[in-house]
Order: sequence, then structure tokens, then C-alpha cells
Amino acid sequence: MDTYWGCKSAAHTNSANFRVTPGKALALFLSLAVLAPSDTWAGPPFVTDDPETVEFQHGEFYTAFQYANNKEEQEAILPQFELNYGVISDVQLHLLVPFALVHPNGGPTEYGRGDTELGIKYRLIHEDQATPQIGIFPIVHLPTGDSDRDLGSGHVPVFIPLWVQKSYGPWTTYGGGGYWFNPGDGNRNFWQFGWLVQRKISEALTLGAEIFHFGKDEDGGRDRTGYNLGGILNLSDDHHILFSVGRDFAGDNRFAAYLGYQWTFGPQEEARK
Repeated sequence: MDTYWGCKSAAHTNSANFRVTPGKALALFLSLAVLAPSDTWAGPPFVTDDPETVEFQHGEFYTAFQYANNKEEQEAILPQFELNYGVISDVQLHLLVPFALVHPNGGPTEYGRGDTELGIKYRLIHEDQATPQIGIFPIVHLPTGDSDRDLGSGHVPVFIPLWVQKSYGPWTTYGGGGYWFNPGDGNRNFWQFGWLVQRKISEALTLGAEIFHFGKDEDGGRDRTGYNLGGILNLSDDHHILFSVGRDFAGDNRFAAYLGYQWTFGPQEEARK
């Protein structure tokens, strides 16, 4: 299985991704970096990410659950933990640790630690009236999952993307893509692309929709194109619920869903308490 997911955060605009591929089971790390190309997580709760970084000395902590199925198997992340932190202006560090469950049709269920994702996001250009935000977000997946139990890839995939974002009143749109270096026998390097549009409905609710595409990540594999619908529910300034559901137009994944909780923190938040 190959896993990809992404999301747009409530504190800033951020994205996530979940992918399933027949014959493998890879559960990888989510958002401060990139997971293995066969397992990739982006900005919660979407697959597509954005260039906006967490503010200096501020952070985002996520705990989330993900589910996907296809004709070959069912997969879940139960749960995953993600931390993003602004170390300096326009630079964000990323860490994601997942716990993966894999249930092949007719086979035994496996559960355990998945591959860890590390990343660093750097905003190159700030948005103004005429210019969009532009940033890069390199990600690497560390093989901390047991590949013999299909809980990890056993390799070190790297993702090098470029993301662009522009806002128009209550509307925000962002997207882009990049290239996965996907080592391993039978694996292939591939491109990933995505674009998302979201609208602020009220102070409490933002809704969005994305379309994404992944190239073939293994010999004999297929390209994958799909969509997700989702949103962010703000419980308060610091506490948020994120959700999305979607399916493929083409590829192996039939259905995927994401549900997460986000806590944002930093000097301003502490001063209000």
C-alpha cells in the first residue's frame, strides 16, 4: 500500500493526504516533512499543501485518524501525531509519527508504528495584492515502521515540492506539486500535483475542495487522480476539528476519510489565558 494525505490548518493555511496502492502497506508520518513516496502526508485535512508557515515561536499539534480501502485491503492510521513549529520567521519544522493498521482481504491484521515523516517549510515570497505566497516544503520519510509486517517502506523516500497560495476576500486557493525520489526494488520516482479552493463560511467554519494526482510509484502500478471535500471547525481560537472525505477518479483507492484535532499555541495564546 502507498499512503498519501494532506490538510489546511486553522491557524494558517496548511494541507494533508492519504494513499492506498495494491500489494503494499505503508503508513507514514504526517506534516512537518514528507513521508515515503508510497506513503505521503501533507496539510491536514487535505492532500494538497500550501506555502504558509507557522509564526515564529508558535506551533500546531495534531492528533488524527485516517482510513482508506480498495479492492485489495483496508488501511487506517490509529492515530497519528503531528507537530509543526516556527523556529524563525518564514521557517517551519515538521514532525509526524503514525501508528498504522493494515488488513489485507483474506489476510491477518497488522498494527504498529509506521514510518516517521520529517520536513522543513520555507516561505520564499509573501503574498500581497498582486503576488501570491510561494514556498518549498521538502519532506523525508524515515523507515521506523516494520516493513516485514507492511507497516513501513523499509526505504527513505524524499519529496521536493513547490507550493503557491492566493486569497481573495473569504476565498483562498493554493496548490502546486513536486517530485518524489522513491528508492527500493520495484519502486519508481514520480510526480505529485494538487490544487484546492476553500471558503470561509463563518468565524467557526471553513469548507474546501481539492483535486490531486500522483504518478506511478511502482513497476506495474497506475497513475492516481482523485478529490477530497472537507473543512475546519473552530471550537475556539486555539482548538479546531478538521475533517475530509474523498475518492479517486482513477487508481486503486476507492474511498478515504480523515478526522483530526488541532491545538495551536504560542506567546499570544498564552497571554490571553
